[in-house]
Amino acid sequence: MIRTYFRLLNFAKPLSKYTIPYFFFAALHAVFNTFNYAMIIPILNAMFNSEGGFNFTPVYEFPVIEFNQAGFNTILSYVYTIVFGTEFQTIKFLAMLGGVTICMNLLSNLFRYASAMTVESLRVNTLRRMRDEMFSRVLNMNVGFFSDQRKGDIMSKITQDVMVVQYCITNTLQVAFRDPFLIIGYLVLMIGISWQLSLFAVIFLPIVGVIIGGIVKRLRHPAKRGQERMADLVSVLDESLSGMKIVKGYNATGFIINKFKSINADMSRLLISMARRQQLASPMSEFLGITAVAVILVFGGTLVSEGMVTGAGFIAFIAAFSQITRPLRSFIDQFANINQGVAAGERIFSLIDTQSEVRDLDDAKEFEGLKEAIELRNVHFSYDGEKEVINNVSLRIGKGETIALVGASGGGKSTLSELIPRFYDATQGDILFDGVSIKSFSQESLRHKMSIVSQDTVLFNDSIEGNILMGRPDASHDEVVEACKVANAHSFIMASPEGYDTNIGDRGTKLSGGQRQRLSIARAVLKNPEILILDEATSALDTESEKLVQDALTNLLKGRTSIVIAHRLSTIYNADRIYVIDQGRVAEQGTHKELLEKGGIYAHLIEMQSFS
Repeated sequence: MIRTYFRLLNFAKPLSKYTIPYFFFAALHAVFNTFNYAMIIPILNAMFNSEGGFNFTPVYEFPVIEFNQAGFNTILSYVYTIVFGTEFQTIKFLAMLGGVTICMNLLSNLFRYASAMTVESLRVNTLRRMRDEMFSRVLNMNVGFFSDQRKGDIMSKITQDVMVVQYCITNTLQVAFRDPFLIIGYLVLMIGISWQLSLFAVIFLPIVGVIIGGIVKRLRHPAKRGQERMADLVSVLDESLSGMKIVKGYNATGFIINKFKSINADMSRLLISMARRQQLASPMSEFLGITAVAVILVFGGTLVSEGMVTGAGFIAFIAAFSQITRPLRSFIDQFANINQGVAAGERIFSLIDTQSEVRDLDDAKEFEGLKEAIELRNVHFSYDGEKEVINNVSLRIGKGETIALVGASGGGKSTLSELIPRFYDATQGDILFDGVSIKSFSQESLRHKMSIVSQDTVLFNDSIEGNILMGRPDASHDEVVEACKVANAHSFIMASPEGYDTNIGDRGTKLSGGQRQRLSIARAVLKNPEILILDEATSALDTESEKLVQDALTNLLKGRTSIVIAHRLSTIYNADRIYVIDQGRVAEQGTHKELLEKGGIYAHLIEMQSFS
C-alpha cells in the first residue's frame, strides 16, 4: 500500500512547486484563523467589564511576542497606543478589536483561497499527467493485448479510477500541512488559556483518532471491489451501445438490461457499504467531541470558580476546542479518501506496469524503405503458446510484387499478414526486410512505410476529410481531394450535405459499406505507402460497390509491394504469385494459371466459386 501511494505521488512532480507555497499559505491561514478565536477574550472582557475590564498600559515599542494571554494583551495595548494614544476608552477599544478581527478574518480567508487554488492546480495537472501516461501506455501496447482485455475495463481505469486517485494525491497536502497547522494553532491558543484543560484535550484527541482510524482502515477492500464493478458497468455499456443492432435484432434488450441492473445493484451495495463506514467517522468524532465539551464544562467550571481561568478565557477555550474537531475530522476523512485512492491506484498500475509483448530494441534503427524483398523464413506463431496458427511458413515478396494469400477461413491468412507490420512477433523463425530481421527496426518507422485496408473499416466520429488525413495529417486539401478521386470516392463526397466537412457519425454509420471502404482506400492513397496489405477489402460489398472499390484498389496497387488476402478469387487473378494457406501451412504456390493446372486446393476453390 505504501509503495503504491508513493508511486502515485510521482504523478504530482515537481511536488515542490506546490508543496512550498501550500506550506506557507496553510501556515498563515492557521495563524490568522487562530487569532480570530483569540480575539474572543479581549472582546468579552471589554464588553462585560469582566475581571476588571481590559488592563490597558501604554506600549510605545513593538513588544517581544509571548504565546500567552499577557503577551497577547501587550500586543493589543501597543496597537491601541499607536492608533488612539494613551487615553483608554472602551468604545474605541472595541472598535479597534472589530477592525483587527475583520483584518484577521480577511487574511485568513485570503490564504485559505490561495492554498485551495494551489491544491486545485496540483489536482488538474496530476489528472492530466495520469491520463496522458495511461493513454500513451495503452496505445503503445501490442495488438494482442487488446484481445485479452475488455475495452470497458481499460476505459474505466482511464476515466473513473484516475478521478479517485487525483483526490488521494491532493488530499496529501491537506493531511501533511493544512489540518495539522490548524490543530497546532488551536492547541497553542488552548495551552495559552489553560494547560490543565489542554492536557485533557491532548489525551482525548488520540482516542478519537484510534476509533475513527479503525473505521477508515476497513474501507480499502470494498473501494477496490467498487472500482472493479464500475469497470464491469462501463464494459456492458460500451458493448451494448456498440452492438445495438444485434441487441435489437435478437430481442436481447431485456437480457442486457437485467445484466446491467445486476452489476449496478452490486456496485450500489458496495458504495452503500463504503458510505456506511466513511460517513460514520464524522458523526462519531462529533459525538465524542460534544462528550468532551460536556466534561470540560464541569472541569473548566471548577477552574473558573477557583480563579485559575478567566470566564472570557474559558469561553474562548470552548470555542477553540469545538473548532479543533473540524480539522481533526477532515484529517481523518482525508485518510479515508487516500485509502480509496490507493485501491484505485493499484488498478491503474496494473495497466501502466503491463509490458507490451512487442517491444523495440534499445538500438532499433529506422526502416528507410524496401530495396529488394520481404522474406518470411520458417515462421511459426501461436496466440496462446499451445495451438500453432502459423506452422513453418516460408515465402518471399519481391519489391513491387503483388502476392495473394488464399484459402479457407481460419487457415491463418490474416494472422500471417499481421506479422508483417509487427502487430505480433513470430514465436519461431523470422521475418526479414532486405535480409535484416524485422526486430532490428523500430515499429513506428516500419509502419510509416505501410498501409492496411481491411474488411472491418475503422473510421472515427469526425469529418470525411478528418478521417482521410489520419494517413498524413500534414496533407493539403487538394491532396485529399486527389486521393479521393483515385479511390473513386470524390463523387459521393461532393454529394454529401457538407462535402468533405460532412460528419460521418460513430464508426462511419452514416455511410454505406462501399463508401466506408473507399474512404479507407483514400486514406491509404494519401499516405502513399511502399508496402500495402489488403485484407478481404471487398468481401462484404455488393456487386456495384465491389466494382468501384476494385477499380480503386487497382489504382492503389500500382507500383507497390502488396499482400492481398481475398476470399473472392476474382480479385487476385493478376497477382504475381499466389500462396494457398491451409491450416497454417503453405499448401500450394504459383501463378493463377500454374495453380489451376495443378488441380489442387486452389483449383477446387475456383471450381466451387464458379459453381456458386
